[in-house]
Amino acid sequence: MPEGFDASLSDLDSWITAFYNNPSLQAERTAESLVRGNLNILSRQWPVLIYCRGGMGKVGSVKTSWLEQFARYDTVVFAPCYRGNEGGEGRDEFGGADQEDIFSAYQLLQSFPFVEKSQISIMGFSRGSINATQTAIQMPDVHRLIIWGGVSDLAKTYEERITLRRMLKRVLGGTPARQPEAFASRSPIVLANRLHCPVLIIHGTRDEQVDYSHGSKLYDRLMELGLPAELHTYLNYGHHFPDDIHLEAVKRMFDWIRTPDQHFSPAKSEDTDTHH
Repeated sequence: MPEGFDASLSDLDSWITAFYNNPSLQAERTAESLVRGNLNILSRQWPVLIYCRGGMGKVGSVKTSWLEQFARYDTVVFAPCYRGNEGGEGRDEFGGADQEDIFSAYQLLQSFPFVEKSQISIMGFSRGSINATQTAIQMPDVHRLIIWGGVSDLAKTYEERITLRRMLKRVLGGTPARQPEAFASRSPIVLANRLHCPVLIIHGTRDEQVDYSHGSKLYDRLMELGLPAELHTYLNYGHHFPDDIHLEAVKRMFDWIRTPDQHFSPAKSEDTDTHH
């Protein structure tokens, strides 16, 4: 919840029960701010940022410090868990059946009375770019898509990250040569022609986990398609930025999210914004 605001568990229970038509589902508070918010979340309708985590399993789990940072921008933040993680049932397919988990999160958020339905943005970090892009395609009302240090071409990742090959072959059923459709359906650069909202790409030039070319080539593809996009290049920074640079990137991201629609046009998004 935005800083200072909260919703009661009884209200959350009733909203979740109504959406899923299942009275056995209950909200549980597992953590909270040191200073408990006491302002009513229903006082207004709020923008939302859905944060799709990177990694798989225990690697790359949701960064709770990021949730706090994002919520400081008067924004409701929601970080879905992919199936098979955090005690959930099923199996994470790296952008396969697990994409439904993000779809469901988006639809649940739309049903909440405190959410501004036209202001739900989605950010994918690292592998999360796959789930975020799939959602931006399937949900026509997504406000903004942000891809932060994100995979744009999963076949390219297979070639670059030798340590991930075994996992990718197991999860996707084979190599890019044997399963081209499985890799293509999880590659934002392939899916780009189906996007319909502005896109922000944030990437460090020394990213050793997801090469900078993933971001730059996706940006080039969006430009070819005439889609409104912006690239924030962070020279000499890796997959994770130092704290001060990270906080600056978060501020710039929210400034971009809040840019009015009329300011987005291909003609105005050709210049790459490079941070030194």
